[in-house]
Amino acid sequence: MVPTLSASTIEAPRSLRAPHRRARRVKILGALPRRISLGHSARRGLALALSLLAWHLAASSRLDLGLVTFRNVPTPAAAAQAAWALLHAPALPLHLGSSLVRVLSGFLAALGVGVALGLAIGRSQLARDLLLPPLEVLRPIPAVAWIPLAILMFPSSEMSMAFITFTGALFPILLNTVHGVESVHSRLVAAGRSLGAGDAAILREVILPGAAPSIVTGAAIGMGTAWFCLVTAEMISGQYGIGYFTWESYTLQNYDDIVVGMLLIGLLGMGSSLIVRWLGALATPWIGAGVQR
Repeated sequence: MVPTLSASTIEAPRSLRAPHRRARRVKILGALPRRISLGHSARRGLALALSLLAWHLAASSRLDLGLVTFRNVPTPAAAAQAAWALLHAPALPLHLGSSLVRVLSGFLAALGVGVALGLAIGRSQLARDLLLPPLEVLRPIPAVAWIPLAILMFPSSEMSMAFITFTGALFPILLNTVHGVESVHSRLVAAGRSLGAGDAAILREVILPGAAPSIVTGAAIGMGTAWFCLVTAEMISGQYGIGYFTWESYTLQNYDDIVVGMLLIGLLGMGSSLIVRWLGALATPWIGAGVQR
């Protein structure tokens, strides 16, 4: 007599059970990023607190190490008082607005040009041969070296300052876009071709989604370097801007305001980079978790 097998006695093959186990494992591990992010936040907050403490101890004791001295460095309390005074100054909105316009205009121009050039260089050997050598020559030139040429090329100081921030943001976006395009596997392109996709469809459906993680990373770095170049750019200006405020404080030997300007540029740069990463995560949900870390 042949034994009958019921559904309860049939055991699924391992190949069929594995996906369900992986799905359960992913579901269980889904709560881990929150715990990890809370741990990261606590450690980062502790690192900032320790940095402030080290700054306070070095500045308040007028530490002199020979090569480095903190005799003229303001304490965090003095910088906080200067920041409070700046918050109540009527010129602060003009400083912030001017710097934001210059950085955003330069960054958006760099984003468009950098992504377009990166796609062309990454996809075409002819474009690589014609465009990459002169761009590699221009890439190491510091922002301060562009000031005289920017004054000669552009009719207004605002356009000159936007150009300086543009040069700072362009090359991180460009190089990361090239890297992202080159990292797209050729089999994906071949699969699209076999399904009848044209060049436009391949670019839209294969290349851009595959290169998106590198483009977002390059955009975040480019935003940071745009703020990095802001002080250099606003040396051209004679009125408003956080970089100009910092440079003017240096010329007037107002050390407290120098520190406030530096911290403002750092905070604005960090916040802008986080916003770029957040927007990139919204536009590319398949890589959102990796970008937000």
